[in-house]
Amino acid sequence: MRILHILDHSIPLHSGYTFRTRAILREQRALGWETFHVTGSKQNAGDMLEETSDGLHFYRTPTSTGPLAKLPVLNQKEVIDGLTRRLAEIIPQIKPDVLHAHSPSLNAVAALRAGRRFGIPVVYEVRAFWEDAAVDHGTSKEFGLRYRATRALETWALKRADAVTTICEGLRKDIVARGIPADKVTVIPNAVDIDKFAVGGSADLELKQQLGLSGARLVGFIGSFYAYEGLDVLLRAVPALVARQPDLRVLLVGGGPQDEALRRQARELGIADKVVFTGRVPHDQVQKYYDLLDVLVYPRLSMRLTDLVTPLKPLEAMAQGRVLAASDVGGHLELIADGKTGVLFKADDPAALADKLSGLLEAQASWPALRAAGRHYVETERNWRVSVARYKNIYGGLTGCKLHEDPDFQHPVPQQR
Repeated sequence: MRILHILDHSIPLHSGYTFRTRAILREQRALGWETFHVTGSKQNAGDMLEETSDGLHFYRTPTSTGPLAKLPVLNQKEVIDGLTRRLAEIIPQIKPDVLHAHSPSLNAVAALRAGRRFGIPVVYEVRAFWEDAAVDHGTSKEFGLRYRATRALETWALKRADAVTTICEGLRKDIVARGIPADKVTVIPNAVDIDKFAVGGSADLELKQQLGLSGARLVGFIGSFYAYEGLDVLLRAVPALVARQPDLRVLLVGGGPQDEALRRQARELGIADKVVFTGRVPHDQVQKYYDLLDVLVYPRLSMRLTDLVTPLKPLEAMAQGRVLAASDVGGHLELIADGKTGVLFKADDPAALADKLSGLLEAQASWPALRAAGRHYVETERNWRVSVARYKNIYGGLTGCKLHEDPDFQHPVPQQR
């Protein structure tokens, strides 16, 4: 089985998108499949045509420098056209059995063009609806013209792909609601590489002292500071939390678009002495900060993006046997069983956050059971071996290859293009 993965960007860039890709590729190779990989021009690889990173070889699409590259809408067409040309160069060399395009829909359009030209089935994997992410980033208005155009292109691609995969039930339901047959859509959930996460790390007391946090109980967040993460809700809960837990402090590790706004908010709330911002830390140092935290908090805001998409970080926390609290948005409800693998609080509500988190901090006797249940969940259901095995039925159904398929699985039927 030879699969050509068509991607927006990849390692060596770091993001949840690139880490998911790397995990999928490694597990597919462990199954004995040959994987090939190409990124579109948004990788910004310049004139580079090929690159190897972390043992994986990538074909690159040169960065567009034409007059359309800086024009709204037309620059997206330039991305599609450039990737279409690159696929026409690569496909005759590697002769793939399947074209596997990953979000956004620009990649799917280029893949569908190539699939039609070369007679190769196309799988389209939806990791998020990028029009919703654009709303949160402030580059689009919900249900505005650009939003609706992006959504229409997504639906167009979904209808024409031979099979569709997505990362969670929230996205699957939205896809089916667009008129896509349910038996054409398979969930390949986000997961973790369980072998990379150990349980029971101890706090680095010297680091804790350097941060001015000796003797404090710590709750916090590690990741990128986007508005949808709801870290402003956590800060608004701090006065009530400290009133019940005077030794409590909040540790925020990372950075991003909301960094300065959050620092300003802490000052305005009069809690700057209760919150420590570390800034971004080197990747090889992140584990030390995880080990400092008593409870990880994921206060995502309620919106289409967070209700539809499951995040990866709570799974990573469970894999480490961490105690966690999260808002009750749809993406978290798919991952966290309230009171069993973590605790859930009402989204967008600082008082609810403070109440549930304080209760959790006061019920430390329940923590061993929470840790064990979370670890068991990722070991048995949310590891990459289990997730990637689901591709066997999809690829096998489209190509006729026997890949140790589940006899109860109904194969997607290739669509007429």
